Amino acid sequence: MAHEFITYRVQDRIAYVTINRPEVMNALHPEGNAEMLDAFTSFREDDEAWIAILTGAGDRAFSAGNDLRATAERTARGERRVAGAGIPFGGITVGFECAKPIIAAVSGYALGGGFELAMACDVIVAADTAQFGLPEPRVGLVAGMGGMHRLPMHVPFKVAMGMMLTARRLSAAEGLALGLVNEVVPQAGLADAALAWAHQMLECSPVSLRVTKQSVLAGLARSPEDAMADDRDSGRLAGLYDSADYREGPAAFAQKRAPQWTGR
Repeated sequence: MAHEFITYRVQDRIAYVTINRPEVMNALHPEGNAEMLDAFTSFREDDEAWIAILTGAGDRAFSAGNDLRATAERTARGERRVAGAGIPFGGITVGFECAKPIIAAVSGYALGGGFELAMACDVIVAADTAQFGLPEPRVGLVAGMGGMHRLPMHVPFKVAMGMMLTARRLSAAEGLALGLVNEVVPQAGLADAALAWAHQMLECSPVSLRVTKQSVLAGLARSPEDAMADDRDSGRLAGLYDSADYREGPAAFAQKRAPQWTGR
């Protein structure tokens, strides 16, 4: 698929996905969602891409959410469905499974679907300008792309309810204090900080990271005992033990050298 509203590239095992609609603060419409799904599907299926970094073009916004103006214009023209309609916001907020780590590099506004998109990632690195919020009730909507359910998993329940029932925003500093954000850096250092997280992940076995992410997500609603049983019964651990990375890690340690991961 050709990309008009996003950019996608892979370099040195890292996939870079950038929402490229700065003129509307990187709000997404159905066509943009379709392109995002295409990019993240390419990332998931590419054996040479091990980590993804998601960001928005410009400094004003990671994503201001759903492009309501585009929706209103289509409705006024009597249009019902377009290419990409029915695809979750950003392609990954609902129903998208990917065992590889995804880092959100958030600058400026991450609101509505933009906040839901950031929460769908595994790590959030934020510029000190970042603001997070779910303003949907102010326009008669709800945070239906995971926001209502992910936010209480990321911050204390009363904080989440307070945010969602008032549409209050969190600053980057508040997000860090609550554990929503992994790191806050000056605006100018955001790209370098996200890249530093990616490089630390690349020092680890990609097979181990994939199994870790799959196991954590599968076990969220289970007791530790049930979750560990599922790790065994699902075949995830067997796949790790059969991998070349499983053999390489101890060998590199014993030989006092850096491991040469293959992801296989």
